[in-house]
Amino acid sequence: MAAARGLSLTATALRAVIPWQRGRLSASCPGLQTRWEASSSSPEASEGQIHLTDSCVRRLLEITEGSEFLRLEVEGGGCSGFQYKFSLDTVVNPDDRVFEQGGARVVVDSDSLAFVKGAQVDFSQELIRSSFQVLNNPQAEQGCSCGSSFSVKL
Repeated sequence: MAAARGLSLTATALRAVIPWQRGRLSASCPGLQTRWEASSSSPEASEGQIHLTDSCVRRLLEITEGSEFLRLEVEGGGCSGFQYKFSLDTVVNPDDRVFEQGGARVVVDSDSLAFVKGAQVDFSQELIRSSFQVLNNPQAEQGCSCGSSFSVKL
């Protein structure tokens, strides 16, 4: 079934077995509800945002079930110094920021957010691969040709 939905075995293995209900979590965690909606009403608010492209939203709605969301992390490594890591997850940690658009959610931890704030998350489908990727990252000085790693502006 995972192959039919376009998921890799790794993404399938990341699914948690405990169902999560949005209302229960937001009721038990005061202040979380304000973090759910990604608002761009002020310039300061949009600086720390992650923007989702329409293709990203469509693909996330196709592959996620119930409480799943896309987690974006930045790790050291890659040919340019830092690399993007995407995975499906169901657990929102206290230091996470949740960005939601059209029912699709992307979650970024506070450390990673410093490296991707203001960027776009896109889903690209090409002849030889399809993947989520970060586009227009204002924190990145340069990146590798495949787009999976970058160096930060100093």
